[in-house]
Amino acid sequence: MLAAVAVPTPATANPGTAHCGTETGGTSVAGFIDHTELGRQLERLERSSQGRVAVDLAGHSFEGREIWTATVGHGDQVVLVTTEIHGNEKQGTTALLNLLGTLGNNSRRSAEIREQVTFVAVPKLNPDGAELDQRRNGLSWSDALSMHPQLEGGSPVWYYNASQNGFDVNRDFHPDVSYEPQLADLPADPDGFGMYVTPEARTLRDVYAGLEEQHGRVDVYVDLHNQGPCFRYGTPTEVEDDHYSYLSLTATLMDEERWGPSWPTLDFDASRRANVAVYDALQRGNSPASKVTMYPQHFDDPSTAHGSFALRGSAVVLFETAGQTQHIGQKRMGMLVRQIENGVQGILDALTDGTFDDIDPERYDDIPARASAASMSH
Repeated sequence: MLAAVAVPTPATANPGTAHCGTETGGTSVAGFIDHTELGRQLERLERSSQGRVAVDLAGHSFEGREIWTATVGHGDQVVLVTTEIHGNEKQGTTALLNLLGTLGNNSRRSAEIREQVTFVAVPKLNPDGAELDQRRNGLSWSDALSMHPQLEGGSPVWYYNASQNGFDVNRDFHPDVSYEPQLADLPADPDGFGMYVTPEARTLRDVYAGLEEQHGRVDVYVDLHNQGPCFRYGTPTEVEDDHYSYLSLTATLMDEERWGPSWPTLDFDASRRANVAVYDALQRGNSPASKVTMYPQHFDDPSTAHGSFALRGSAVVLFETAGQTQHIGQKRMGMLVRQIENGVQGILDALTDGTFDDIDPERYDDIPARASAASMSH
């Protein structure tokens, strides 16, 4: 686990590089786990856990980098967690490796979880984008056509952007896991489904479909992301350091009324329970990690992994940790990583101690709304 980095005192700088008045931009990302180190750490986890953590090759990026799964446990409840679907959102990978280490150890509690849960991790789903430290995957449209020649002659999908170097992998999902890209569907509907054009989305689809085939369903899907660094907790009259929200959560990225009738497997209550389990796990004391907020609820994005898998019946949780690499680099690394670990652990605890189904889904609406950063005057 990487050590926490002390946050410097407030500095005056250009708003584009002065983040909340407490940090400077242009920070190094060299200390984050790269693809080569990820492979080494997964190998060490498999060995040190004496095989309790099983690492498998799930697929490859376009540039040939491995996409791995790491599975621990053999219970009937399936929890699937992904990180770095956007390559500049990195803290989740460290947190996920730490969780795998904990779940694979020889403690009594970890053994209890393994008996009840099959925990499947897909760290660094977008390895090409991660190596470039950018949101998109670096895949060109011409390279995509080489993989899908049936799309020749059509316009690129709407979530491809040449000037931004590739595809937004998290808009390439479709709830029909047997779907294959069709020329007639180009350029796809921004308010509808993705087309499984990218190798990264197709790999995760195959992992998900395989778990469904083996276990019947994926009970919980957790997608670990990052957002901007300066969103607030509540609406204080004066913005101080401890008013910043370091994590936002959401149970939905789509319109339930629009999609529910055609996808009756959608279980919004289960998603809300899972989010409340995370929130409750982090409400200990008055630490910065407890400043959890609700991500905006107005989105309708069924083309996300989170949205598509919800339509298939998974309870879904989107973590939006404060600060992408261009904002904060490795600052607050220790606290942010522990916050993610403790949040996911909250889901596992609720699933295994018999309390998950007893969580009142209406409590989801009590999670404080994320306040805009626009009014900050730093």
